[in-house]
Amino acid sequence: MGLNVINFKASERILSFSTDVKNELARVTDEKSCCHLAELASLMRMGGTMLIGGNSNLGITFTTENAAVARKVLMLIKRGFDLKTEVVVARGRRLKKSNFYLIKALPSRTTVELLITLGIMPGESNDNGNYSGLLRRACCRRAYLRGAFLGGGSVNKPEGEYHLELVTGNQVFAKTLIRLLKSFKLTARMTDRKQDYIVYLKDGEAITSFLRVIGAHNALFVFENVRVVKDMRNQVNRLVNCETANLQKTVNAAVRQVERIKLIAKTIGLTELPDTLREAAELRLAYPDATLNELVDLMDGKVGKSGINHRLRKLEQIAQGLELDQQ
Repeated sequence: MGLNVINFKASERILSFSTDVKNELARVTDEKSCCHLAELASLMRMGGTMLIGGNSNLGITFTTENAAVARKVLMLIKRGFDLKTEVVVARGRRLKKSNFYLIKALPSRTTVELLITLGIMPGESNDNGNYSGLLRRACCRRAYLRGAFLGGGSVNKPEGEYHLELVTGNQVFAKTLIRLLKSFKLTARMTDRKQDYIVYLKDGEAITSFLRVIGAHNALFVFENVRVVKDMRNQVNRLVNCETANLQKTVNAAVRQVERIKLIAKTIGLTELPDTLREAAELRLAYPDATLNELVDLMDGKVGKSGINHRLRKLEQIAQGLELDQQ
């Protein structure tokens, strides 16, 4: 029946910012019924499992730790389908484990029709459950990606490392998500973690684009504001580090030049130097902390920066020669 290519598995890594994003997305309601089906199909592929009933009927369950997501799944299931559903709220067995919500559509012929419509079960109008008709329109592809995030997505807080991921237990479905992201000019990568496949984005701009695509506009505003401030702070830090490095380099050069000039003065005397070199040596000794630009100003512009630099280098070469003679 084509079920071997479908693997329903919920793998949610709930973070505070992820919860905010999902709560916002759970309130997004598309007007088009085709988008409702696309979103529900993706949700079910992320967090659904099948139930086998009598008379070859099938049911379906969906599990989530987010109450808003559970409400949306229930709403989408009931739209256009007269299904008997049950909602179970349970608490995890481990200490302080959050509630989880189980939505169950009981086995029936109507549930089978829903599975066929969602492309999860093969039917006369689709090819072995690979129902590409749900993804023909851009609006439906957006809804499909939104469902994927609601069912198995997470995103780090923008203050930290940029990382958004969609987790599924099915490699084929993961590759489908990558193709859909590419249709919106988003380049995602895939890796595996134990029995799961992770489709992820690690670029801040790509994550903001993804939030825009799936309709998380409030989260986008928050993420973008933090990202701009963070990027600006990083840029300022880089500039400060660069300026600090340049300043340290200038100081080190000035200290070295002063030591070399003092060696010349002690060994042969500055008066034995050509006038241009003597003038540069006396100026450096008088202003040991000055930069090259400041030395140029002190000479009233008679010599340019390259000229001053050349004279100081010449003085260093003379000092190095004197050091060799003393060895």
